[in-house]
Parts: sequence; C-alpha cells; structure tokens
Amino acid sequence: MTEPRQTPAKGRIIRASELGQYAYCARAWWLQTIRGAEPANTRDLQQGEAAHRQHGRAVWLAGAARWAAIGLLALAALLALLAALR
Repeated sequence: MTEPRQTPAKGRIIRASELGQYAYCARAWWLQTIRGAEPANTRDLQQGEAAHRQHGRAVWLAGAARWAAIGLLALAALLALLAALR
C-alpha cells in the first residue's frame, strides 16, 4: 500500500473543476487531492455525472433546434419577400 500524499506535486496542472471543488469545500478537496481519499458514494457520483451529461446533450439539442428554427423563419421571410416582389 502506498503512503498518502501530503503535499501536491510541484508543477502539476490545477483544473477549473478542482478550483470549484476547493471553493465548495476545502476540506473535501484536501482529503481527495492531498490525502488521496476516495469518496464513499462513487455510485451516486457516477449517476450524477451521467445525469449531467444527459442534461448537457438536451441543452445542446435545444440550442441547435432554436438556431434551425431561426434559420427556417429567415428563409420563409425571404421567400415571402421574393414572392411579394414578383
């Protein structure tokens, strides 16, 4: 078994998610990052991550549908204008 880390490695990259974790709970960040402790609720965390991915896809799809609707509306307006000019 390896000894838990006591200090972060020099030159390691600190990710934005890690800053968010620290801002939310510095103790949880310290336990996981410095001590190497793993959360006890990994199954719940995995389910939450899956739910976030699914929600992200739904948000992206809604945005894409919005832009498609705007494009089709602009095309319809252009066709109506051309028809009115003839």
